[in-house]
Order: sequence, then C-alpha cells, then structure tokens
Amino acid sequence: MIKAVIIDDEKNNIENIVSLLQKHELPVEVVGSATNADDGIAVILATKPDLLFLDIQMPVKDGFDVLKALPHYQFEVIFVTAFDQYGIQAVKFSAIDYLLKPINPDELKASIHKVETKLGQKKANFQLENLMELIRDKDAKKDHKLALASTKEIRFVHTEEIIRCESSNAYTQFYLTDGKSIMVSRPIFEYEELLLNYDFIRCHQSHLINTKFIKSLVKEDNGYLLLNDDTRIPISRGKKENVLKALHTIKK
Repeated sequence: MIKAVIIDDEKNNIENIVSLLQKHELPVEVVGSATNADDGIAVILATKPDLLFLDIQMPVKDGFDVLKALPHYQFEVIFVTAFDQYGIQAVKFSAIDYLLKPINPDELKASIHKVETKLGQKKANFQLENLMELIRDKDAKKDHKLALASTKEIRFVHTEEIIRCESSNAYTQFYLTDGKSIMVSRPIFEYEELLLNYDFIRCHQSHLINTKFIKSLVKEDNGYLLLNDDTRIPISRGKKENVLKALHTIKK
C-alpha cells in the first residue's frame, strides 16, 4: 500500500479524496491529513509518506510553502487544486502530476498508477526539486529547466538548449543544441503554452521555434524561417502576422 498524506484547506476536499480512493479500491492508505500548511508540514515529518496530495491555493501559506519548508523530497506529489496560472505552469514545466477540482476518478487512477511505477523505481525526485527551483526563482528564466519525459527517462533541459520543437500527431520532438533530440508523448500546443514566455514562437501547426536560433526570415516560397544551422521552417499563412510581430518585438 502507498502511504499518503492529504493537505487541503477545505475538509470536504480531503474527505472526497479519501472516498474516491476507497470507492475505486486504489492501493493507497491515507496516514494523515491537514487543513493548513504548518500542520501539514508536521504530519509529513511525522508519517514520512510515499505520496502527498497537496492543494496549491491555501490561505496564509500555500502548497509551495509546504514544500519549501521540507528538508528532503522522499515522496511523490499529486497537486489537487483549482486552476492557478503560475502554479500549474510550474507544475507542468516539471512534468509533475496534478488533478483539477472536481477530481475526475479516471485521472486519479492514472495518477496513482504513475506513482506506483515511480515508487518501484526508487529514484530521487528530481521533478520535485526542479519545481522548487522554479518557484524559488521564477524570474531567472535562463536557468529554468523543462522536464522532458521520454519512454526511457525524464531529462531536464535548460530552455536555452532547445532549438525547436516539431509535432507528429500527439508527439513532440525536441531538437537540442548538443545535436540530440528527444521524443515526448505530449502534443506541441502544451509546450507552446509553457514556452511562450521564453522567446519561443509558433510559426506553423507543426513547429515551435526558439527565436534565439533564427538567422533570418526569408520571404520567398511563401515565407520560411532560416535557422542558424540552415534548417528551413515553414510559416503558415495564418501565423505569418503573429510571427512578424513577435520578431519585431524581440528585436526591440
């Protein structure tokens, strides 16, 4: 059984998670709970759980304050929260699971299955460490690492190491400055949302480009972007105006 702690400022949300775990006979034993950050920290230190269900938005101290107060991350985390823009962005950036309220039972089952797999591997929780680095210094964008989960590993890549992303159905291929590439089983639009503030532009349905690696915009052949390595990236008609605006803004 997976030992779990639930921290949420609303008691009914805690009861709902317990009820869902029992109803769907998931291999989770809730060994403690708390309705505020300070009590939650005490429960975690006392019970040493395998899994933490953690609400991001709580009064006085939020879920990230809980994590900041802990010396080690020897557990997995599933964030259970109403939508919080920066919080969810940071969680996605680190490839950590989250559930939006109200909780979908199928999504809960999938999250628990992932936790079982990770606990079986008994690896250090670098995803959680990466998340906390993002939270502590969210303005130091050049130091931010994006967690890319391939079938073999989770690789942490600085955003400045990513030259471009190219989609293939529900998969996204990342091309890196070291000449390697990583295939991730997530659609490109998710990464467009995450990388929007890191000088990336979506110039085509299938392409997301780091503007730092654009050599020029070529107007012939319906227009394309020429990258520093001479790769040609098409510009779709519907995105041409946004590409021009983005490049003009970056040059300024």
